Amino acid sequence: MAEDRRSGRPESRSGGGCSRRGGGCGCAFPSVVIVVGIILALFGANLSVGLSARVPFTESNLTVAGSVGGKQMAMETLPEYARPKVAANDNFINQSITLTIWHAEGVSVIVLGKQEGAPVVDLHLDAQSR
Repeated sequence: MAEDRRSGRPESRSGGGCSRRGGGCGCAFPSVVIVVGIILALFGANLSVGLSARVPFTESNLTVAGSVGGKQMAMETLPEYARPKVAANDNFINQSITLTIWHAEGVSVIVLGKQEGAPVVDLHLDAQSR
């Protein structure tokens, strides 16, 4: 078994997206949907956060957006310019993830490319309830 050079401990190869050296969205996203998403879905609420910035000297934007809450409202609370990019394949980079657990749904999208209606810089914060 190999040793981790930084800690001197045996290196673990347990697989999956969660490790002690960070896990990124692949590790945290299911936990957020299970805990926050189900609670928000029970109350008929949804939260969305998005950040978009224009790439200098181009017509492209880099957008990172996410939404969690009830299934019916997951797409509604994303920024308008990011909605058509979920599961699209017409950009330089497009990573879309949707996860549905019971009544809760989480949507995340990372897009680098031309996005109709996207401003030069945008911070999108949205909370809705039914």
